[in-house]
Amino acid sequence: MKIIYTLRKSKRARTIRISINHEARVMVTIPRLMPEFFADRFVKKNSKWILTNLEKVRLKGPVFQLKGSRNEYLTDKVRAKKIAEEKLAEFNKFYNFNVRRIAIRNTKSRWGSCSKKGNINFNYKIAQLPEKLANYLVVHELCHIEQMNHSSKFWDLVKKTVPDYKARRKELRNFKP
Repeated sequence: MKIIYTLRKSKRARTIRISINHEARVMVTIPRLMPEFFADRFVKKNSKWILTNLEKVRLKGPVFQLKGSRNEYLTDKVRAKKIAEEKLAEFNKFYNFNVRRIAIRNTKSRWGSCSKKGNINFNYKIAQLPEKLANYLVVHELCHIEQMNHSSKFWDLVKKTVPDYKARRKELRNFKP
């Protein structure tokens, strides 16, 4: 079976990398100066892994692409900031962590992030999520202020205000930032 893939040359790539996106498209990234035939050889060598993972992506079902035009971005950015600030204030009454700054960004693959300094970033599409998923997202990032990892201590913190976090986390996978 011939595997169709998109080839991407990258200045930053040091090795060949294969990735499969949520739409079951295969992307092969190679260093900029590497000849393209190496990609073909690499795909053939890893065809079993690719086919296995393509099937996994297809079985997962559709991933919902949330809308994102420029006007929606500007409108949702304001809404997202309000939602994030309100929910952080609400949940932080329980945790009492030191949140330094909240920012809303247009990120391609992340719902949120937290820095060691206590800065929390959220994707503007948090404004389009169901409330229970937005709550989970806020609590998740808030708990990273205390635990900058995904250890059992981190999940114990999350569980204190979102006991069904596993179900919400799984449901969030149906939405693409």
